Amino acid sequence: MFIALFRQPYLKTNRGVIRLFSNNIRMASDTPLTKKARTEKIIGTHNGTFHCDEALAVFLLRHTAAYRDSEVKRSRDPAVLDTCDIVVDVGAVYDESKQRFDHHQRGFEEVFGWGFNTKLSSAGLVYKHFGKEIVSNHTQLPVEHPSIQTLWLKIYKELIESIDANDNGISQYTTDLKPRYRVRTDLSSRVAHLNPPWNKSLNAQGMDAQFEKASSLTGAEFLDRLEYYANAWLPARDLLISAIQSSKQKVDSLGKIILLESFLPWKEHLFDLESEDTSSTPPAATYIVYPDEFGGNWRVQAVPISSESFESRKALPEKWRGLRDDVFSETSGIPGGIFVHASGFIGGNKTKEGALQMAKVALEM
Repeated sequence: MFIALFRQPYLKTNRGVIRLFSNNIRMASDTPLTKKARTEKIIGTHNGTFHCDEALAVFLLRHTAAYRDSEVKRSRDPAVLDTCDIVVDVGAVYDESKQRFDHHQRGFEEVFGWGFNTKLSSAGLVYKHFGKEIVSNHTQLPVEHPSIQTLWLKIYKELIESIDANDNGISQYTTDLKPRYRVRTDLSSRVAHLNPPWNKSLNAQGMDAQFEKASSLTGAEFLDRLEYYANAWLPARDLLISAIQSSKQKVDSLGKIILLESFLPWKEHLFDLESEDTSSTPPAATYIVYPDEFGGNWRVQAVPISSESFESRKALPEKWRGLRDDVFSETSGIPGGIFVHASGFIGGNKTKEGALQMAKVALEM
């Protein structure tokens, strides 16, 4: 699905090839030209210590039609920033019409919307305004396609929001819980580590080079996430939607049993789809029947009450739990039985027909 839009060099990942910019990007001249005196556009951001949000904001802008492969000017001088075509994370102004995207000024409380209430950083601001275009470019889908909206929101939830929160000093938890250990491998921490230590100084050119590494680092992670969500996560969602529709026609008209003809990660998508349903009908899905990933057998799994819960909406019958093979088949009257977990959240059968029968019988018990 992805298109090769970039020049070398590339970064090989376990999900494909991602292009980095570190050898391609030109930093703007120290002598600023007026906008009318040049043809190439310039992105402005602050100099000195850099952070994850503006590093990613710059990378994202370089993937838009307006600012593709633009130069970067790192400065806090208002006269210099005024010569830039767009400014992020500096300047104390948020005004889309002026292409100014800072979030540090008093009174700034902009959030992403769509249920997200975390105050935006420069990464979130740029992604809010340009994200759909970027996702569209990389998936080769028109920006009006419903999948673009789905991916745009998903990537904000899974990647961008945490960068916004980290940069704005927003705790992940609402209470003062003391963590049992520290994690310093998140994206914001890895960007921070690219700044020189306190006892080592770099000149402006050296800091600009480190900033480019940070921008490439954040961009590689963004593209890796986008590739996964576009080429693995989204197809699973589409397959589940089709399976729900097919199951209502062929298996259970009320939608309590969903038959998947191939294994796919269904749980997160099921709860997302149910949350998007504006009808007053309560969630219907009770059991998911699907082929085992490895052994050629079939499974019937009880839908949990929430995506993170171990409690099921309706566990498999208590009298089946902990039984295996012939003992289970004799007790249930269903041939081909393999097992039912002691908690009743999952069971197995040698055939699709047997697994479907388990689900149907369990519904009535």
